[in-house]
Amino acid sequence: MKIKKILGTVLSLAIAASMFSACGAKPDSDSGETTAAADGGAPAASTSGELIKVGIINNDPNESGYRTANDKDMKDTFTEANGYKASFAYSLKNDEQIAAAQKFVQDEVDYLLISAAGTSGWDSVLKDAQAAGIKVILFDRTIDADDSLYEASIVSDMAQEGQTAVDWLISQNLSEYKIVHIQGVMGGAPQIGRTGALEAQVAANDNWSFVTQQTAEWNAETAQQIVQSVIDSGESFNVVYAENDDMAKGAVAALDKANISHGVGKDVIIMGFDCNKWALEELLAGNWNYDGQCNPFQASYIHDIIQNLEKGTAPSEKVIIMEEQGFDATKITKEDIEKYGI
Repeated sequence: MKIKKILGTVLSLAIAASMFSACGAKPDSDSGETTAAADGGAPAASTSGELIKVGIINNDPNESGYRTANDKDMKDTFTEANGYKASFAYSLKNDEQIAAAQKFVQDEVDYLLISAAGTSGWDSVLKDAQAAGIKVILFDRTIDADDSLYEASIVSDMAQEGQTAVDWLISQNLSEYKIVHIQGVMGGAPQIGRTGALEAQVAANDNWSFVTQQTAEWNAETAQQIVQSVIDSGESFNVVYAENDDMAKGAVAALDKANISHGVGKDVIIMGFDCNKWALEELLAGNWNYDGQCNPFQASYIHDIIQNLEKGTAPSEKVIIMEEQGFDATKITKEDIEKYGI
């Protein structure tokens, strides 16, 4: 285990008091965890004979099926049986996540693992971690920070996810694209990436337009309300581009309520992201048209990186991109669902 530089009392006391007094992401004072405990098991010694302390900052596991799978993957990997003492903090708000990261720095974890809610604002806490000898590994999402501040970033290429989806939509050869665009939490890497290619395509083509473009913050009910509002307005549309499966599901609920057909050969094209098994089943049934894969299983990559760092070997690559693809309702198979569904 690395010997850390000791943070000054101003860092350990003043920031703790100011940042955590009203923060919903505060780790529990006894367990070091916010809303869930790390899986138990018989302790296993690391190379130094001690458990490796990791502080894991993630988005709300109830946000989506993707996030539930991602959180479970982390908990299944960072166990005492595997040589870790893991603490978790959850929030969909960037400032709360940053406050949680600062608390983990004060707690002198060995590794800080971050799936950032937003891309900006991380420099200060990452510099504090570096000064304390804490190694940072990003997972799932990128941030706007100098790469010298973290060891590695295991992420999806969100911009490519968006481009793959837009390329598929172009291939549908519609005479006109009137799009209901339902966005995720604004400012996060998935929202930025999945939005970028679509906005560029709309800006460059006269026959592409947004009927509405609103955030549902990954929430199905909010997405349903957005689509219901468009239906009530009388505005016509033929594409729902939802930035995750849950929001696509909410959109479909509004269409069903209004008896508007959707899916293969129907009035409205339905697009989602994440590849939940239930969403891919909707593709197979022809009720949806497209689903973009977002791979949630980064924990084994992080485990390998940590084990190598413990032996003094840094990752050979700073950024590790997860392999992903998009699925078309006319081509998907049961085997695809079993292999890729989460």
